[in-house]
Order: sequence, then structure tokens, then C-alpha cells
Amino acid sequence: MRRVLTTCAALALTAGAASAGGVERSSQSVAILFEQGSYAELSFGRVSPSVSGNLAPFPAVRSGDMAPGYNTFSLGYKTDLSDQISMAVILDQPIGADVAYPAGTGYPAAGSTASIDAMAVTGIVRYRFPSNFSVYAGLRAQSASGEVALQPSGYTMSTSTETDYGWLAGVAYEKPEIALRVALTYNSAIDHTFTVQENGAPSLPFTTTVPQSWNLEFQTGIMADTLLFGSIRYVDWTEFDITPVGYLGLTGTSLVSYDDDTTTYTLGIGRRFNDTWSGSISFSHEPGSGPFSGNLGPTDGFTSAQVAAVYTMGNMKITGGLRYIDIGEAQTRLGPAVTTNFSGNHGWAAGLRIGYSF
Repeated sequence: MRRVLTTCAALALTAGAASAGGVERSSQSVAILFEQGSYAELSFGRVSPSVSGNLAPFPAVRSGDMAPGYNTFSLGYKTDLSDQISMAVILDQPIGADVAYPAGTGYPAAGSTASIDAMAVTGIVRYRFPSNFSVYAGLRAQSASGEVALQPSGYTMSTSTETDYGWLAGVAYEKPEIALRVALTYNSAIDHTFTVQENGAPSLPFTTTVPQSWNLEFQTGIMADTLLFGSIRYVDWTEFDITPVGYLGLTGTSLVSYDDDTTTYTLGIGRRFNDTWSGSISFSHEPGSGPFSGNLGPTDGFTSAQVAAVYTMGNMKITGGLRYIDIGEAQTRLGPAVTTNFSGNHGWAAGLRIGYSF
């Protein structure tokens, strides 16, 4: 029962990052560390946001949907090296962005596009003490790149793909007889220094920091075949800044930056119906910070609801989830007296995970 419901909870926690603060696309969960024996999993996700706004001085002028849908995936493998030591390897996409303002709308930023692509490989080793406590630590190798094309200025920028390194460490407490587990994880910041081209010509390098974070993940049985689970995730997004030299000289501002850090809360209940099926429902909330967001990310917080189901067949578990996201309202600036109001926006996310124990 514990393993089945934990899988359901884990999908809710990881899929919850699809519209979280900054450019986050992975919650950096370590739930795979607590699977029994040797275990491998493959996860896919599809996120379809709808984000548009209207020009404050001229409400009839709308931006159009500037947030294309995107896919995510991750791989994970965990095994025991001894009675006390286990290890896991995780491949995921920790950050990302896709921006495309539709052309021909009359909106000042029409035709502007931007993207951020990243991939990370994380290796973790865990040591279990007899007292139900365990500690774990690991290294992360992360690659990232980005590009942007802005209208009406015609400004373009593209970066090299850079691979850099960070680390994580955490502590956990478990009481298996009631499916209790609490795990606190720290993920270090990772600095990327990019080689840059601006407007088609080489420019000076700049450094971007993918920020540090804290994850508190928890679960406990509350009655027979029923699990309460959740998480609290804090990310220091004020560390994240993209400031190409040419763009700074042109505008006097950063291309992307954040004025506030984010804290995301998730709470849910999982239930085993029989030996084959179990399911969960969960809710997430990230408070908005206001008053203004950037034009390449015109959202501010969110509230979401998700349902997930697990089908167990021998050593295989197939987990599916569907999530609705109410995206927080935001304002952006296009000039000293020109703002855009982004409101009434939402998104859908679907995920599928195949896990196998051996």
C-alpha cells in the first residue's frame, strides 16, 4: 500500500512544477530514493497554458496567446548498494521557457519569441541509520541555453549551451508502519556563464544563476489505505537574472529578472481502492508577488487542482495525472505609460509515468 500511494503522491508533486515560479519545470523531488529495492521509471508530461492580456490604454488591443504548449520528460533509476546505502540517478528538465507572441495582432510586442532549454543529470547517495533517520547528498550536472527575438526593436540574442555543476543534501525521517516520511532537501545554485551573440554579432559573456531551493516533502497514513501528502518548495528567484551587455546598453534594464522569491504549497490525499487501483487528488498554491511581471513571463502565482490514478500489474505501475491551473493575474510594462493586464488565464497539464520494480 505504501509504495502504490507514494507513486501517486510523487506524480502530483513533480507535475505540480509545470507552472511554478520563474522558469521552473521540475520540482527536484527526491521521492524515487524511497522506492523499495531496485526501481526504474519513465515520465512524460504535456502542458498547455493559455496566457493573454490587453493593452491598458486600449483594451481592444490584445496580445493573443503568448504561451505555447510544451512537453516534458524525466528518467529515474534507484537501487540498494547494501542494507544501509542506496543510490539514485535522475534525468530531468529543471528549467525552461517558451514564449511566442502571435504576429499581426497590433500588439506592440507581436512577433516576439524566446526560449530557454535545459537538461540535468543528478546522482544521489543515501545512508539509512537504524533510528529511522537517513541522510543523502548528490551532485547535479546541468546544461542550459537560450535565445530571444524581440519586436518591434528587432533585437536578437542567442547563447552557447553551457554545462555546469551543483549539489544537493538532505535528511529524512520514516516510520514505515504508518507510511510516514518527511524529507528536507537543499539544492544549491548553479552558475552558467554564456558565450553570446547579439543582433547577429559576438558580444560579451554574461552569467546567469539558476537559483538555490529548499524542498520539504511529507506523507503519512491517516487511516487504512489512505495517505495524506504534500510539499513546501522555496526558490530564491531573485538570484535569477538574464542581462546581455548589448540589451542593457539599449534599454538600461535586464532582459529577465524577478523581484521576489517564490514559495509553492501542495497538499493532497491518496487512496488505495484495491490491489490494482489507487488514486489521489491534490491542490497547489503559489502566492503572487506583484505588482509587475516581465513581458517574457507575464504570470504571477497560481492555484491548481490535480487528480491522479495508479494501475498496478505485477512489478509494473502505470500512473496518470491531469491538472488544471488557474494562472495568477499580472501586469507588464511596455513603456513609461503603457501597461498590459494579463488576467483570466489558465492551463492544463497531463502526465504519464511507467515504473518497474525488480
